[in-house]
Amino acid sequence: MNSMNAPKILPWIARKAGISDELALKLWRRAVSEAEYLTGKTEGSAYYGLAVDRFLTIVEDEVGKAPSYNLTPAPQLSWMWRHQTRMSLLSLAATQNAYRYWQNTWEGIYPQKKAA
Repeated sequence: MNSMNAPKILPWIARKAGISDELALKLWRRAVSEAEYLTGKTEGSAYYGLAVDRFLTIVEDEVGKAPSYNLTPAPQLSWMWRHQTRMSLLSLAATQNAYRYWQNTWEGIYPQKKAA
């Protein structure tokens, strides 16, 4: 994914944050650039996850700097992204633990003979 391939959710985030689509795209490009610099990659889940995380943080910083004329604050979206990431990592950890349990049980039932 390069900086030109912005996520489809970008306009929704822009509306929720109260910024223009053009500014959101500019902030996305900045986030992608930072993610590429930090990961040394331009693709993969670590790169994309960091790009989205950086984008949400940058948007929140930008909204915090802008004068607010409305009474409802812009929603903080990064917590949702981080929570979703944590939940998926917990699911992965649970799967790995289940695999190790069954592997150890299987090896206990059918021990492998050691080669001499």
